[in-house]
Amino acid sequence: MNKKEIAFCGVTLNGFLMLFVILVLFVLSVTAFVIGVEDDSVPMSCGGALLFALSTVMCAGFVMLEPGEARLMMFFGAYHGTFSKTGFYWVHPFITTKRLSLRARNLDADPIKVNDQVGNPVMIGLVLVWKLCDTYKAMFEIDAQTMAKNPNAIGTDVKSIMNALEQFVKTQSDAALRQVAGQYAYDDVDGKTNGLTLRGGGEEINQQLEQKLNERLAIAGIEVVEARINYLAYAPEIAAVMLRRQQASAVISAREKIVEGAVSMVKMALDRLAEEQVVELDDDKKAAMVSNLMVVLCGEDSAQPIVNTSTL
Repeated sequence: MNKKEIAFCGVTLNGFLMLFVILVLFVLSVTAFVIGVEDDSVPMSCGGALLFALSTVMCAGFVMLEPGEARLMMFFGAYHGTFSKTGFYWVHPFITTKRLSLRARNLDADPIKVNDQVGNPVMIGLVLVWKLCDTYKAMFEIDAQTMAKNPNAIGTDVKSIMNALEQFVKTQSDAALRQVAGQYAYDDVDGKTNGLTLRGGGEEINQQLEQKLNERLAIAGIEVVEARINYLAYAPEIAAVMLRRQQASAVISAREKIVEGAVSMVKMALDRLAEEQVVELDDDKKAAMVSNLMVVLCGEDSAQPIVNTSTL
């Protein structure tokens, strides 16, 4: 049975009221003990000592919670629910608690090297915002503390526990990032992918990444609020080659546009000359004119006009 987080239903009393009661018990215990000693009354002295011991034990039941925090309540190892009421309270002194933070936390993962869909090595990194949504799973479904960088330094304070959980999130985020990055190409350089790319996918790639992370982190009771790719580049060993490839592709695309425009302009010029009967051109003269215009329109250098004083 997959047990989940439940609300703590045990006795909880106002902390300030119990603080006053315990102080009164301390005063009564000291008074009873002193009177018992002075009157040589063993029952009075023993009663004062027992009352003092009881008051001391009751001091262990104070619980204080800030907004965005929760405490797991355990009685001799048994889970008795999660307490998340903000304020100062008193609970059974033999209940042990572990404090957890329910606030959103940020993880900026270092870029990792992965192979994209076509096998190119790329460097990719992500930033994600996560928070706890199920304290029971976070503490009892995974052994996050043994996966921390320094397991010997793990304590019971909220900072140590949350840092241990962050190591679990980091490991799973790397795995999810590799899975998503391997399904798409870095860029559609040759026009062969016909779909999403890591560089052009944008929000859709981020949504898939967020979905994969939520699937992996659900076992730990962790919810991913937002996940985004914040770094994307070719690996250093192929970055220079791919840059030249992109530049060549850009030059070819630009040349195609120039030629397309030049052909359109030459056709328009010939049509206008024929319609307005400016001059009659045979096929040879048309071919020469087309050649000259294409050279002028497609050339990178400025044309040097030659005035023809003879016939065309």
